Amino acid sequence: MTGRVNLIIGGARSGKSALAESRAEQWLSEGRVNELIYIATAQSKDDEMAARIAHHKATRSPLWQVREAPWEIADIIAQLTSQQCALIDCLTLWLTFGLCEVTEREFFSNKQRLLDVLKATKGSVILVSNEVGHGIVPMGALSRRFVDESGWLNQDIAAIANSVDFVMAGLPLNLKK
Repeated sequence: MTGRVNLIIGGARSGKSALAESRAEQWLSEGRVNELIYIATAQSKDDEMAARIAHHKATRSPLWQVREAPWEIADIIAQLTSQQCALIDCLTLWLTFGLCEVTEREFFSNKQRLLDVLKATKGSVILVSNEVGHGIVPMGALSRRFVDESGWLNQDIAAIANSVDFVMAGLPLNLKK
């Protein structure tokens, strides 16, 4: 039997991460999992991002084992056991890394690997992703590609996921259960 995949999407500062952490910690308290792994994809490349990372660290429960992995999330998910829960926060930064730091071939190969391991994982996985398709079409080519790839990634993962929630103003709306 494969594990459970949850996708939580929403805008910036919508409450996605808080919902994801709360859900995983509830599973831990209920005995559905016995280990929580927080996969942080953010990299501290400027003061503003460093402040965001510090905020997440300060508000995160000590129950989590944290792994910083801006790109290698599929490898971690592939190794999960049925008693482990991995929270990936966030796919948007993972996507940014893929579009800006690796070749196009590496990007598509790793994206497909991620989708494949999500289908086969034995563990529970919660993926946090920004929904960026509600705004206007951006002017720059890279920005347009980012919006397109983000939308396609969210659709691909939503198709695999057992559960999908959209979060706005801290309130989750279940889209798929």
